[in-house]
Amino acid sequence: MSYILTASFFFADGPVSVGMSMDIASIDTISEINMDYTATIFLRQRWTDERLCFDGNKSLSLDGRLVEMLWVPDTFIVDSKKSFLHDVTVENRLIRIYPNGTVLYAIRITTTVSCSMDLTKYPMDKQTCTLQLESWGYNINDVMFYWTRGNDSVRGLDTLQLAQYTVEDHFTSVSEAVYETGRYPKLVFHFELKRNILYFILETYVPSILLVVLSWVSFWISQSSVPARICIGVTTVLTMTTLMMGARTSLPNANCFIKAIDVYLGICFSFIFGALLEYAVTHFCTLHQLSSKELPKDLSGKPITYPSCEVSGCHFAHSVQKKKLLGGLGMKVKCFSAWVIKHLWICEGHLCCPCLHLPLSDSLSSGAGTHACRWGGHGNL
Repeated sequence: MSYILTASFFFADGPVSVGMSMDIASIDTISEINMDYTATIFLRQRWTDERLCFDGNKSLSLDGRLVEMLWVPDTFIVDSKKSFLHDVTVENRLIRIYPNGTVLYAIRITTTVSCSMDLTKYPMDKQTCTLQLESWGYNINDVMFYWTRGNDSVRGLDTLQLAQYTVEDHFTSVSEAVYETGRYPKLVFHFELKRNILYFILETYVPSILLVVLSWVSFWISQSSVPARICIGVTTVLTMTTLMMGARTSLPNANCFIKAIDVYLGICFSFIFGALLEYAVTHFCTLHQLSSKELPKDLSGKPITYPSCEVSGCHFAHSVQKKKLLGGLGMKVKCFSAWVIKHLWICEGHLCCPCLHLPLSDSLSSGAGTHACRWGGHGNL
């Protein structure tokens, strides 16, 4: 029997029908940055070549290297970025010929295919990816593609375990690709991926909620505790910034759309930064209010000057323009008048001298002991 590899009479009776089926062995990676996925598939093609008919009732398996001597469809993956045929320990090819001339051609390939993703609802999104098979050189007048078992022609997705996704649905379709050189047969496999949100709840949502609650803890801290409140505010702001940067590591660097996680983290950051800003504004307004208070005046309209005091063992530095009491041993200070003390210090129902924490009547005792105020300077109380 004479077999001619490129014979025009092979298509004389009409286009050759090529049936396709696939097994998805694995989907290794799905990259949002590159917008592609990498999969290992078993691609099987069937067609009938009457020139290969032989007598018998059993199929004949040939060495894969003999494929170069037979006519095979020039199928390619449309959106493939890179692909390779596995060759360990030999090229993973299968050629099987049946007595009626039917040829089964199977190969095992790994391919990286582009997948256009809409990340607007990330990480609560669903992505639909495709795997398109076309004929490179034979148009629809020469070759016709079809799925051998319809939607059941693609298997393996039901048992596939993915890290961040779940395969919700998949189906097949048949169409034609139109180019300048003609119309070519095309088969399309569609599959829908739903992202598992549990990972993001544990890694992003729960920590951000805790950070917002932690920033609100500063509202229960005394306003005079400046270091404590500033420490909590700055720490939560920096931690939230780090969390926002970490949430974008698996996303494209240059994108012009806002994602759902960006809105959520932006709101959390606003709450945290607002808590820090609230204390800064409150602290400034309090100091400004104290500094704007006028000193009491005598009958002639002149500001009253107040006596100074030096107390053994306890010295404070004060002026009427300052609210905060600064304490420490060995510091000489000014003591407030009874009018000022009335507005700043009350101890057990009595007006007290800020220097001694004692009732005012005791602090005015005439030099009794080391805990009495010794008044000097100008004016009398």
